[in-house]
Amino acid sequence: MTEDRELKVSFLSKKEYECPVCETVFRKEEMLSGGGRMIAGSLTEELHRLYEPSLKYGEVFPLAYQAVVCPECLFASMDADFSELPRESLDRASNDQEQRIRETELIFPGIDFHEPRGLMEGAASQYLVLRCYDFFDKNVSPTIKQGLAALRTAWLLDDLNKKYPQQHYDWLATLFRKKAEYLYNEALAREQNGTETLSGLKVFGPDTDKNYSYEGMLYLCAYLRYKYGASHNDAERTASLEDARRTIAKLFGMGKSSKDKPGAFLERARAIYDAINKDLTENDA
Repeated sequence: MTEDRELKVSFLSKKEYECPVCETVFRKEEMLSGGGRMIAGSLTEELHRLYEPSLKYGEVFPLAYQAVVCPECLFASMDADFSELPRESLDRASNDQEQRIRETELIFPGIDFHEPRGLMEGAASQYLVLRCYDFFDKNVSPTIKQGLAALRTAWLLDDLNKKYPQQHYDWLATLFRKKAEYLYNEALAREQNGTETLSGLKVFGPDTDKNYSYEGMLYLCAYLRYKYGASHNDAERTASLEDARRTIAKLFGMGKSSKDKPGAFLERARAIYDAINKDLTENDA
């Protein structure tokens, strides 16, 4: 951050957080809005909002500020869950501390959450959210939150790859998309068989600019399975695509376009549905 108040991109919130694992007290960095800081660009097929760099502020990465991360032990979660770590998970989260720090710094070298977040800390923060929801109970819907964090990690890795090419961040981004594919579809399966609800996630995102709700989750389940699902052999691929087609078909039975489900979103869903059908037809040929 800069000393010039007008050029600040972020600030420290007044709210204090106490880490449930190591009891460190800290304040979370938040992104400032307005003033031309965020110039909205295009929306990707993954429902990720791209932003154009401004002449005044340069590049901004809103997702870098979403997660709450303890600067000492790197325990992390979404804001609403940070103080809700189950007491019986404290030892596991504490025992994981050294490995958590070591493995995070291996992927994202030079990170420091005591200082204003850069792109590296932003990507690391979402990776840590993905990792730390292993310590939460099913009542907070950890699986879908891990899926969301995996996808956001991939997006921030895309940005790192643009900034630091030839460092294999593109390869890592693909790995996290595959992880997101598994977690999104696993969350849907758990909701359908009653082992874990989705009610613990209030805003499905997946990005910060708009909430595409449950329908957006269905779309991403199908899209990610189509792009990154099973592909070891034709039979496995066909079964994966048929499941993706059934998932996305549910969108067309949920009524016409609305505020949460605009026509442009339904057009994207239709395009993926048609692409899946085409692939299935070619596999049958």
